Amino acid sequence: MSNLKDKIKETYAAVVNEENDTTNCCTPSQDFVTSCCGPNAEVTGFSEDYSQLPGYQAEADYGLGCGIPVAIAGIAQDHTVLDLGAGAGNDVFVARSLVGAGGKVIGVDMTPAMIEKANANKQKLGYENVEFILADIENLPLVENSIDVVISNCVLNLVSDKLATYQGIHKVLKPSGHFCISDIVVSGPLTSKMNEIVELYAGCIAGAMVKVDYLATIEKAGFKDATVEKEKTVYLPDDFLLQYLNAAELREFRNSNVQILSVTVKGVK
Repeated sequence: MSNLKDKIKETYAAVVNEENDTTNCCTPSQDFVTSCCGPNAEVTGFSEDYSQLPGYQAEADYGLGCGIPVAIAGIAQDHTVLDLGAGAGNDVFVARSLVGAGGKVIGVDMTPAMIEKANANKQKLGYENVEFILADIENLPLVENSIDVVISNCVLNLVSDKLATYQGIHKVLKPSGHFCISDIVVSGPLTSKMNEIVELYAGCIAGAMVKVDYLATIEKAGFKDATVEKEKTVYLPDDFLLQYLNAAELREFRNSNVQILSVTVKGVK
């Protein structure tokens, strides 16, 4: 697992290091976002447009999400909000505009380059009620019952122990606190070959759980009223998959009729 985490860190550090390169593999466009798991491979249905949201900062947006959980999370004035896998601060800065000066937003990320970029963005903005923490979201270094709302955008699929992660979310939330998380799930099991490809894991595909199992994991972690607020299908083109699969393996995946899904889920402690 440590090798996998190293690969994920390497992948997302490269996003920061290549941010001034117009051919960056994670640059969003009007119709698609190219995946971090392969050079110039178009993957439709991932990133969504944040640019019209209050508090949006273009320098913090690398187009790495699969939804906009912060927009429907029910964040209110004076809330304390936690963003898991905060990256350069995209969702954090939008959340900060919602909590106001009396609230606080904490972003956690395990990639040093992302935390460095997030803190640079924070310094430019002069926010005093925003904090970025370098940590593993499977082992949150936060006080129990201290958070009103947890958000995350296309990150939990990257962790190996999703039950432990959701239990950690449950632990840090205040009584009756809630989460709103966008994530990638699948309608059925992926082929064994796809699950073996570390690049697809880093690109948010291979680590995805089957949807029914994902929702059951949330319930097992202690949450109630977990509901899928939004869902859309993510299409993986053949030319993208053929970077990692041979023709027979691609046919096996297509014949399985498994769908890659972007979901935004809410749940209450």
